[in-house]
Amino acid sequence: MAMSTGGGGGRAPLSEINVTPLVDVMLVLLIIFMVAAPMLTTGIQVDLPNAEAPAMDVVRDIPLVIVTDDRRVFLGNDEVTLAQLEDRLRGHPHVRRAREAYLQADEGVPYGEVIRVMAVMRQAGVDKTGLVTDPLARQ
Repeated sequence: MAMSTGGGGGRAPLSEINVTPLVDVMLVLLIIFMVAAPMLTTGIQVDLPNAEAPAMDVVRDIPLVIVTDDRRVFLGNDEVTLAQLEDRLRGHPHVRRAREAYLQADEGVPYGEVIRVMAVMRQAGVDKTGLVTDPLARQ
């Protein structure tokens, strides 16, 4: 009489993988990233003037110059002086290639300050400036 030396009582090993713990971990990670992602995006608060104009297609490569209500100037999310703005725009690959940029100025910024920023942009080689506004709400 032959005896089995295995202590398994004659059961075959499971060949299926239990994916439930993996799914649980992935769902927890998904929730963490969904909650954390909006906190990672920071922006510069600008109260844009309203205008009735057709919407422009926004191209991510085009640099965005922002003038806040306290007259601080940003290139993207980086605060810059006017001299730094000119240097950084001059070196920007899209400005060198297409010679265009977007300008977003707060509604409370004096006209003269916006013109000074536009003059610096022009000196940096920007020939086409897209002015960013909020669309008018139609009632």
